[in-house]
Amino acid sequence: MSDEGAVLAGSIGMLPSASLGESKGLYEPVHGSAPDIAGQNKANPFGAIGSAAAMLDYTFGLAKEARAIEGAMGRVLESGRLTADLKPKGTPATTQEVARAVCESL
Repeated sequence: MSDEGAVLAGSIGMLPSASLGESKGLYEPVHGSAPDIAGQNKANPFGAIGSAAAMLDYTFGLAKEARAIEGAMGRVLESGRLTADLKPKGTPATTQEVARAVCESL
């Protein structure tokens, strides 16, 4: 199902995931660690950042903080600062550049 969902989101790198228990959760991007591009600074960080936002919301009850992160992600997406998997109009951004842009948008 995650591959089909990735089509809607534009890339599997966009999808956060959560495996929730009664009091704990395991949060990670759907794509896992993306070993095929490890160390190349080109992985899409939105799935990991979205997973952290979900952790804040579902495990720690910090909905306001989670919404702030999600809003920052949305602003960066709208800005066009995107990794190669999202096929930006210009030069693709690196993993670090996108993550930094999300932090700055907070």
